Amino acid sequence: MGTPVTTRAIPLLDLRRQFDPIRDEVMKEVARVIESQYFILGPDVEKFERNFAAYSGAKYAIGCASGTDALELALMALDIGPGDEVLTVPYSFFATAGAIVTVGATPVFVDVEPDTFNLDVTKLKAALASHPKVKAILPVHLYGGCADMDAIRETAGDIPVIEDAAQSVGAEYKGRRAGTIGAIGCFSFFPTKNLGAFGDGGMLTTNDEALAKRLRALRVHGSFVKYIHEWAGKNSRLDALQAAVLDVKLRHLDKWSEGRQRNAALYRKYLAGSGAILPTPAAHQTRHIYNQFVIRVPNRDGLRAFLAEHAVGTEIYYPRALHLQPALAKFGFKEGDFPMSEQLSKETVALPIFAEATEEEIRTVAELITSFLAR
Repeated sequence: MGTPVTTRAIPLLDLRRQFDPIRDEVMKEVARVIESQYFILGPDVEKFERNFAAYSGAKYAIGCASGTDALELALMALDIGPGDEVLTVPYSFFATAGAIVTVGATPVFVDVEPDTFNLDVTKLKAALASHPKVKAILPVHLYGGCADMDAIRETAGDIPVIEDAAQSVGAEYKGRRAGTIGAIGCFSFFPTKNLGAFGDGGMLTTNDEALAKRLRALRVHGSFVKYIHEWAGKNSRLDALQAAVLDVKLRHLDKWSEGRQRNAALYRKYLAGSGAILPTPAAHQTRHIYNQFVIRVPNRDGLRAFLAEHAVGTEIYYPRALHLQPALAKFGFKEGDFPMSEQLSKETVALPIFAEATEEEIRTVAELITSFLAR
């Protein structure tokens, strides 16, 4: 088999292709907000919160400034701070652990599964038994597929579960939407997410009225009434421009998710027998939305260089596990503590999966990978 020739660059993500068909719809709303001169919170944010809650199947949705802030606010709302431990995974974006450290708590890690890349529930019970100070469990629904929430909640008992759903808007666990199964769900609207803003933005979801009320206060310096502060919260407000853009995009999200699912199926078709280990949704992941399509290969770095030579964009999520990050060195973790996370950091590579990618582009990427692995 010869090496395929790319006639044009195939980017990891092409936001222009998403934006162009909805340009007029988006710009109309942006102009309306600018004319209103109402930029922080307000009616546009409230409207988007209602629509996002309905989309997610949550009773309450609370907009904030970023996905990182959503994680921090969730921990603050549960009174987690110095002396407490929070259990999470070492294979995720840094914000997952960074939020724990920022509120003064200590991260406790449980390794991940080799196929879903999510928390390995078979290791959860022993981890909780050896860490009696754990005050919350923070599983990540990585790459658009949900962690095994029933097993996590059953093992957790009375310990609250916070869902890091930053990459999983619209994903489903046994038919339930991500962010509605634990005590609080945390979402990111970073521009490259499936539902991306034109800047930073985040959302919290909950079915608990008291938690929702507290989260709304914590995002505005812990205040229910102006200039009266119940807690030392944060300045973490979703602005009206982002809410208006996101509300337009929300109407198109299912179509985009279906496009990603279609392209994932094409990769499975064209990479069959290639030697690459492909992501396969678990039975409980009844709707995977493929924020990323991540494969495992030997000589990952060689493959990336080969694809780059042929103008194919890729990314590594994530090249160093969290327990080995310099910022967490004070907690005494060492290489070998979480072998699966460390192995994945050396073997995984994300491929172009955006909804507007064509079958020809997906086939070309797959043929290049097959060609490289056959060497």
